[in-house]
Amino acid sequence: QVQLVESGGGLVQAGDSLRLSCAPSDSTFRSYSMGWFRQAPGKEREFVVTINWSGGTTYYADSVKGRFTISRDNAKNTVYLQMNNLKPEDTAVYYCAAGGATSRSSRSYDLWGQGTQVTVSS
Repeated sequence: QVQLVESGGGLVQAGDSLRLSCAPSDSTFRSYSMGWFRQAPGKEREFVVTINWSGGTTYYADSVKGRFTISRDNAKNTVYLQMNNLKPEDTAVYYCAAGGATSRSSRSYDLWGQGTQVTVSS
């Protein structure tokens, strides 16, 4: 069974940076769009950013635009989320997802990772 394995979460202070990674276990996912979503306690899962198969198209949530950067290395079968100038409101479980469409909707993604916790202290 294909899996998405996330890593890179942790506890940081406001203003710090983190880089999340997502590595699908199947190389065929190089042809898929990859997205990051997050869910804070007591809130619904929300869209963060997505990237198409080639890396040529990206969409960001307004709340992270200018601070977060998504990229992918298809040779390494890995997607990255560079998060700079982190804020306490970025605290959430971050999920990597794979799907056929470069979409802000979680319904467009067929496979999800287990999530990685990001906690930003003030």
